[in-house]
Amino acid sequence: MKIAIIGGGVGGLTLARVLAVHGIDAVVYEREASRSARTQGGMLDLHTETGQRALREAGLESGFLAIARREGQDMRLLDPSGTILLQEDTPDDAPMARPEVDRSDLRDLLLDSLPEHAIKWGHALQEAVPDQKGGHLLRFRNGATADCDLLVGADGANSVVRPLLTDARPAHFGVNSVELGIPDIDHTYPELAARIGRGNYWAIGDGQTLAAQRNGSGRVRVYLSFYGPEDWLTTCGIPFEDPARARAALVELFSDWHPKFTELIEACDETIVPRAPRALPIGLTWSPVPGVTLIGDAAHLMPPAGQGANLAMLDAAELALALAADPANAVRTYEAAMFERSAVAAQLSADMRKLLESGAQAVLEFFSPSRAT
Repeated sequence: MKIAIIGGGVGGLTLARVLAVHGIDAVVYEREASRSARTQGGMLDLHTETGQRALREAGLESGFLAIARREGQDMRLLDPSGTILLQEDTPDDAPMARPEVDRSDLRDLLLDSLPEHAIKWGHALQEAVPDQKGGHLLRFRNGATADCDLLVGADGANSVVRPLLTDARPAHFGVNSVELGIPDIDHTYPELAARIGRGNYWAIGDGQTLAAQRNGSGRVRVYLSFYGPEDWLTTCGIPFEDPARARAALVELFSDWHPKFTELIEACDETIVPRAPRALPIGLTWSPVPGVTLIGDAAHLMPPAGQGANLAMLDAAELALALAADPANAVRTYEAAMFERSAVAAQLSADMRKLLESGAQAVLEFFSPSRAT
């Protein structure tokens, strides 16, 4: 069986690795020109029963534990007045239930576990054409072509493979975000570093939130979220193309919050990334199509709540195990289980989004009912 995996994120690479463990070859086609073509985003908290399970199937658990950050499980929850409602500091001997890991470090771990010929860089899929044998002819934007018996779309939110299976498209779910960052915070702003702590820092207000997350590199990523329509980023008047003026405008939107929050925004560098995230319908399914399936965000894009990468990696492991055990029925077996678990996770993610909209006290009650007032 010739297996083509479209997308070299953590899901696609996990699939290739678990297949390799079982002696099955696959080729990953990645649109980026090289492994260092761009930064890979922030931290991921890998859960024992999903992302970490996939790494165990991949034979990479010890490598993961060497790069994971136990202290990344720390959490601080505040309200707009600056009051700390909840502070959880992880003991040094705490179990690694949901440790944080830099996405780039995790991706490197997976890449280093695969032979060079397993990755085709600079291959952005243009189209996949079904053939008479149940496989697909792949055409790439660089002019290259390939054929495969099984096509796996691991190509994320804007999947090129997804239309072969369903007409569903991601839709905006009422939240817009802006990502900023403070580089090398321990040296550039030690007081802010101490305030944020070692892990996640959340401040939740009415209609907007501020979150900060420490990365293993020393950079703190700051995420500002605003609840509103999809066109908010274009109608809010913030000049995102001018970082200095954009920061000033964002500070103004938090002017009625405690100054400790606007200080964080003012300390950020020139990197400002606005986003209007989207999600697929909860419980999305499709009828089986010969020779093609999806994993990760391509199959079940949902609001960010710590589920996405974990589910993508579990999808990858489950599909690989099914292919190793029963190739003829693997896709159908995998999809049946994936539909069920992703529907549950998508509903939990949607519920978490609504919880954040309810304010800091509601979130406090969710995380620590005995401490809520």
